[in-house]
Amino acid sequence: MSDEKKPVTSSGIMIKNKKCSQLILRIAPNRIHFLKFILEGYDGLAVLSTIDSAKGIVLLRYPQEMEHDLVCLLEDLLQTSNLKQ
Repeated sequence: MSDEKKPVTSSGIMIKNKKCSQLILRIAPNRIHFLKFILEGYDGLAVLSTIDSAKGIVLLRYPQEMEHDLVCLLEDLLQTSNLKQ
């Protein structure tokens, strides 16, 4: 067993060293809340942070192994949900 220390949050939960990828998108500013709401429904898929709400620029952080699922979801939302500017 390794004596290597693992990161622990303030709540005592162990965190694995997983790499996250990032994706910057520009969407319709009035659809930021909608995309955030949808992503929250897919637990563990991605986390959305707003970079510039007036321009609709958002940052998505996601586990590398979820990239295919995220891209499929985003492509579907682009076709059906008016995310485009």
